[in-house]
Amino acid sequence: MAMKMNQNDVQMPQKEEGEKEEDRSMSRSDRSVQVKRKSSGSGDDSLGSLPKHPRCPLTPSLSPRKRTTSQSKTEPPLLRTNKRTIYTAGRPPWYNVTGTTFKEAFVIGLCGGSASGKTTVANKIIEALDVPWVVLLSMDSFYKVLTKDEQELAAKNEYNFDHPEAFDFELLVTVLRKLKKGKSIKVPVYDFTSHCRRKEWKTVYGANVVIFEGILAFANKELLKLLDMKVFVDTDSDIRLVRRLKRDISDRGRDINGVIKQYNKFVKPSFEQYIEPTVQVADIVVPRGGENFVALDLIVQHVHSQLEKREITVRSALASAHQGQPLPKTLSVLQSTPQVRGMHTIIRNKDTNRDEFIFYSKRLMRLLIEHALSFLPLKPVQVETPQGSIYEGKRLSGKRITGVSILRAGETMEQALMHVCKDIRLGKILIQTNHDTGEPELHYLRLPKDISEDYVILMDSTVSTGAAALMAVRVLLDHDVQEDKIFLLSLLMAEMGVHSVAYAFPKVRIITTAVDKKVNNEFHIIPGIGGCFCYLSVCLALSHTLFSVTLT
Repeated sequence: MAMKMNQNDVQMPQKEEGEKEEDRSMSRSDRSVQVKRKSSGSGDDSLGSLPKHPRCPLTPSLSPRKRTTSQSKTEPPLLRTNKRTIYTAGRPPWYNVTGTTFKEAFVIGLCGGSASGKTTVANKIIEALDVPWVVLLSMDSFYKVLTKDEQELAAKNEYNFDHPEAFDFELLVTVLRKLKKGKSIKVPVYDFTSHCRRKEWKTVYGANVVIFEGILAFANKELLKLLDMKVFVDTDSDIRLVRRLKRDISDRGRDINGVIKQYNKFVKPSFEQYIEPTVQVADIVVPRGGENFVALDLIVQHVHSQLEKREITVRSALASAHQGQPLPKTLSVLQSTPQVRGMHTIIRNKDTNRDEFIFYSKRLMRLLIEHALSFLPLKPVQVETPQGSIYEGKRLSGKRITGVSILRAGETMEQALMHVCKDIRLGKILIQTNHDTGEPELHYLRLPKDISEDYVILMDSTVSTGAAALMAVRVLLDHDVQEDKIFLLSLLMAEMGVHSVAYAFPKVRIITTAVDKKVNNEFHIIPGIGGCFCYLSVCLALSHTLFSVTLT
């Protein structure tokens, strides 16, 4: 039974006495929208200079939904350049100091009849939440691939798309369960014109809040276990019919007779048999959909309270852990030859000019890269020389190597890597410190396809507490990169950072040119290194831009 409150503004079903709460978790599906707000620290492409945007209030205006495919695209964020997407609020840590996923996304399930306004409600919740990294996913992407006979029926409006058998629940549950654990997943894109899945699937990763919407979002027991909040959008059947007519005729190219025939034969009976009864499992029933601002405010307040309970701190915990322990066996320090010692003397000297700092830093980076490559597994091979003789050699025992830089300072190591490894693929992860909380935040991510099969060289110029490195490794693991295939490279590391990474990820190989013992109260390495890495990063970015302009 649902309790009506505030003149039909909100209906909240009450639990029967003795009824047990179901375990709930998170999930997502195919409409991937990453929304970020609130500037938090300066980042790549001058994030610190971005204009601040106030919290978006709930407003009655919203563009109608138009689509011919299931929406698996990223909605426009606050800032987008011609080559990359940059978010002005980052994703805080979703793991603890052991590297284990600790903070799962909060999942809101939206159910309701066809054209009831679920997407409108979802978008207004996103606007009002004002939290970074929100993913909106639609059940529409998980329609089953139709056979030839079923496609012919669909073309004649004789196929029931509102029946539970029309959905691939097995794939849907698998995807949502993996997303709940923070993993990167691929979501199918369904084409409503051809009634089949497109070849290209959409990659979805990372969220504080997931909004999962679909007509049968509550029809599967396994799906219900993955939802933290269940919201049923209740809209008058006449309004839903008018919306469906308008959508299917204007957006999907169907004729009015076919739409009405399909509605009377399939849509209405399926709603009464499969969708309407699921209102009993809803936590909140929202009459009038997106126009019900009282209900939307209630939802938003509850989500905020749940997110506050899930907040964790990582950097402070790292600073107080692992003190006095021996350095791990996974650490490899470049041999301190007189040449290496001399270069460190130059780049650590506060009086070293910019040109000398850049020159000797680059030279040291290349030595570091060469040293790191010696740890890659090699297999014996035979090649024939021009003289007709056989040479017993070595070759990489694996598919390929990929470089990933932690922006911005890690980008300074890319040139050295490209000089040593021909045609290497590069990825980037922008992690910035939130000046209010002191915690690292993930702002931007671009990784090559199929990185899970590669050996990954993760680069950062310096590692103090290890908080940023920890987040970067966690991102790679979430994309199914094997832990023992990750090599963390840094010019200089503090013992604290070495211990933090090794404790959380004992199989990651840590490689550096030197390890300093202390970190001060501002988390700077002591005695430390010069502070020209940001300048060097800017110079490299400008050189890349000028190079691309010249080619154009």
